[in-house]
Amino acid sequence: MNGPGLRWLAWLIAGPTIWAVAFSTAYGLHGLGCALGWPAVFYGPVSLQRAVIVLVGLAGLLACLGLLRHVGPRLGPHATIPRLGLWIGLVATLFTLAPVLVASTC
Repeated sequence: MNGPGLRWLAWLIAGPTIWAVAFSTAYGLHGLGCALGWPAVFYGPVSLQRAVIVLVGLAGLLACLGLLRHVGPRLGPHATIPRLGLWIGLVATLFTLAPVLVASTC
């Protein structure tokens, strides 16, 4: 094999895919939580609605960070663009899910 191949492509789309999964999951749980009254259920100072969405965001961030740690050793000199893709996924997840920390949930 002369180039990085399909493995490289999988690494390339990993960041945006993680963002898409985290965003879709948070969006779906937001609607479900509003329908089930999760904003009225509190665990300490945090509503169940906010806690669930924050955990989804943290899972996405940790997934991107974990893959960022491994992309260099796995792809060697071909890791630059997939690394950028992972950073894009991390920043997009942070940017799109951070408002849940301050905005009303329903």
